[in-house]
Amino acid sequence: MALSIKALKVYMPAKDFGLSKRFYTALGFKMSEGWGGTADFELNGNWFRLQDYYVQDWADNFMVVIGVDDAQAWYQHVQRIAESGEFNNLRIQPPEMVDGSLVLHVTDPSGVLLVFVQ
Repeated sequence: MALSIKALKVYMPAKDFGLSKRFYTALGFKMSEGWGGTADFELNGNWFRLQDYYVQDWADNFMVVIGVDDAQAWYQHVQRIAESGEFNNLRIQPPEMVDGSLVLHVTDPSGVLLVFVQ
């Protein structure tokens, strides 16, 4: 019998838990309150757990790869979020070709790198 898994969920750090919850909600994720200082975020059946816990070295080295159909549309969406002024510390790099894929890099309010790959 081959081994399998039914689900995989990562726990992402949040330097400012409230700000991070607002950021991921603005991105389009649906939030549901978790337990013990956590919140779950879901979009199109994909989800992660945000936790009210932060270690800078960990957050600065935490990366999430997100497969998307349109990296340019995500770039425009994140630009609008950044222009709102609520998330002043976002870092956004325009999409670029990397090994045949269009890739968008966004650093969230806690320093987590989101890599959108088309």
